[in-house]
Amino acid sequence: MAYQTLEQLQQSKAKLHETVVLDENMQLAFWSNQQDRVSVCSDHHTLSLYIQDGYESYQKTPVGWKNGGGPGRFCLLPEHQESTWDIRGGLKFVHLYYTDQHLRDVAEKIWDKEPNQIELNEVTFSDDERIRALYQFFLLDCDWQDSSNHLQMSTTASLLLNHLIRKYSNVQWQQPAIKGGLAPHKLKYIQDWIEDHLDQALTLSDLANVVNLSEYHFAHMFKQSMNMAPHQYVMQRRLLKAKGLIKSSHFSLQDIALVCGFSSASHLSHRFKQFYGMSPSQLR
Repeated sequence: MAYQTLEQLQQSKAKLHETVVLDENMQLAFWSNQQDRVSVCSDHHTLSLYIQDGYESYQKTPVGWKNGGGPGRFCLLPEHQESTWDIRGGLKFVHLYYTDQHLRDVAEKIWDKEPNQIELNEVTFSDDERIRALYQFFLLDCDWQDSSNHLQMSTTASLLLNHLIRKYSNVQWQQPAIKGGLAPHKLKYIQDWIEDHLDQALTLSDLANVVNLSEYHFAHMFKQSMNMAPHQYVMQRRLLKAKGLIKSSHFSLQDIALVCGFSSASHLSHRFKQFYGMSPSQLR
């Protein structure tokens, strides 16, 4: 879908550096802006994190202009709420766009209840250690264009939405307790399915749908079964497959990268050296 905030910012002085679609209902965008006046009102929600500067960013309020931005601060902008911003300095920031329907689907799948309505609170210039850590370690510190990272990124986005529902909405349900891992036959099935689809850009939704579980329940049950998160497991399987092909075939590194779900030979080489302590060419 076309996200209105993204389209509105593109009509301003804001510069779009990078963007990636996580699934049909979520998208990330990395922006910078300076010396600008911007108004936005969208049919979707936006979670924004300040990455650099932002100290001279002001939001218009009924009692005047308010500021408080800076690296690590976040803003939560619910759908259909107009906001006006006066950017008097410079800043870099990352947006996560997601629809209200996707938010409702997340709530329904996690708690097995259908919310009458989810109302997100508007939050500006605030600190939240979990939001900052999820962005920093799992979204900002990876290559968005490497398809092998999309599972990690979609998992992180789902964790962010779950956190927003619990902490910044009108929903007061208790977090469901997950006991036990996947049944052995389901674990074997998802492992075989992953092995057959390593060449594809997988998301958490893809994996959860294979075993008919919500993303939340699947991620927790898989981790209990395997002692690692799904994205860590998939990355290990990609690298193990690549290692085998490097040692036993004459395929080019580019071909091996694509077969194993990496966007390019350079993406494969970077991950391979991180994991094995040597480059693919050194191993070959």
